[in-house]
Amino acid sequence: MAETVLPKSSPSSNSSSIDPNSGFCSETNIFHSLRPPIALPSPHLSINAADHAFSLLRQSLSDSLHTTTTAFIDSATARRLSYADFLRRVGSLSSALQSGLGLSKGDTAFVLSPTCLEIPILYFSLLSLGVAFSPANPLSTPAEISRQIQISKSCIAFATKATAPNLPTSTSSTTSLRHPTVLIDSDEFHSMMTAEAGVVGPAAAAAADQGDTAAILFSSGTTGPMKGVELTHRNLIAALSMPPPKRTREENVHLLPVTLFHSSGVMWCLMGVVKGATTVLMTGRLDLEEMLKAVEEYGATSIPMVPPLGVAMATQGVVEKYNLSSLRTVVYGGAPLGKDMSERFAARFPHLLLLQVYGFTESGYGLAMMVGPEEAKRHGSVGKLIPNVEAKIVDPATGLALPPGSQGEMWCRSPGVMKGYVGDEGATATAFDLHGWLKTGDLCVIDDEGFVYIVDRLKELIKYKADQVPPAELEHLLLSHPDIVDSAVIPYPDEEAGQIPMAFVVRQPGSAISEAQVPPFKKVRRVAFIGSIPKTPSGKTMRKELRDFALTAYSP
Repeated sequence: MAETVLPKSSPSSNSSSIDPNSGFCSETNIFHSLRPPIALPSPHLSINAADHAFSLLRQSLSDSLHTTTTAFIDSATARRLSYADFLRRVGSLSSALQSGLGLSKGDTAFVLSPTCLEIPILYFSLLSLGVAFSPANPLSTPAEISRQIQISKSCIAFATKATAPNLPTSTSSTTSLRHPTVLIDSDEFHSMMTAEAGVVGPAAAAAADQGDTAAILFSSGTTGPMKGVELTHRNLIAALSMPPPKRTREENVHLLPVTLFHSSGVMWCLMGVVKGATTVLMTGRLDLEEMLKAVEEYGATSIPMVPPLGVAMATQGVVEKYNLSSLRTVVYGGAPLGKDMSERFAARFPHLLLLQVYGFTESGYGLAMMVGPEEAKRHGSVGKLIPNVEAKIVDPATGLALPPGSQGEMWCRSPGVMKGYVGDEGATATAFDLHGWLKTGDLCVIDDEGFVYIVDRLKELIKYKADQVPPAELEHLLLSHPDIVDSAVIPYPDEEAGQIPMAFVVRQPGSAISEAQVPPFKKVRRVAFIGSIPKTPSGKTMRKELRDFALTAYSP
């Protein structure tokens, strides 16, 4: 049996200085997770994330269940892939990539594709070879794609017939691609996945150092230039080792209405395999009605949900058309759901467990989440620190770590936190302090029971006269109005105040609410109606885009 160790950061001792209610250590001013620590493989053990995932899968499913249990379903075509077929295809593809294309440990593969059944097979095949994968939004512009390939230093690209034309040409002086592009919707790729191992030759297992790069994921770029987040095999192993919730086999059907190029989609995809779950991939349009149809058709029991879908589910009448009786859990992330909206969701779906989570690409598997029905009642919170996570609440002005109940920037440490921004030492140095604490940029509070509350992004606070106004707080208040579906608040230049909060509002269909009828919540001084709020794939509001639009359309 492989040696296992507890992360050094875990509060495994019974130190009297750690408050058992909040997890706060009065000697160090550090908050420790109140969850039981998770044992991880020794960091000196040579193992890649795919091998670790498959070892955990064997604990979740017996040999007989490998044959009968469905691993993945394409929601648009109803194509299914059993775990037996999935594992065979991973093995065949690994062999073909190694023997046919010469991919090996240390290489990076760029992936430009919409969600499809081939993507999980590709990710696990690359991981098993020690080849890092770097997925990107298939809707990216050619210029963005070139930049992403430069950042990741990818040597090969996997694309579809539709996305391949946006890749840089092999003659481009800026590209690192040295292999021909592989089309994952081609007959050739299908043959690579289904060929017998004897035909292509068995893949040699990659004796990966856990510190090797496993994935390069791109940050959303909402507060600055795009950066490549470097996650190691150790980071993914820490994520995959999180204990699964106690469910019966029939309750283990995940619907995935999030993209597989984003960190949340990657993590849910990988962790679904570890749990032996059936993962339903939404390969068509990612909208509310398509999601509800898929819940009904496939009997989904849990969904990870981004903010636009969560707000729509809580407010729109179309929900009543669908049978959602199979659904047990909604895991909500991307941005916190405010107290009022959480209460509306709970009132509308009393049989559902709405569990908020908190994390972002740089934090790996996350920082905080709710567990169980009692914690789910803490509307407005994102739960407690997850296992093996430490946190500080730091005063942005003084740099001092603060006690429970105080508001400040959250800093964190965990085995899941990124290695850094690939190829960008300056950005990495800015993101971490000298002791390895990742600065989240989020203004947070941890209360005396260890519950985490997100106030807003530090960089997005509106400087109104002598006050700092959190846009998220105003957005949550606006969403409490029955005629408002969505909202976003931005800073707008003002000679007297410096900045005033300007609200972009999406009305309920058929609503005739006007600017004069929008209550002047707190310091909202200006209102504009808009068809939809621009958001990233993870559901974060693109405030920079709205600020640019406001300055153009409503010049001061």
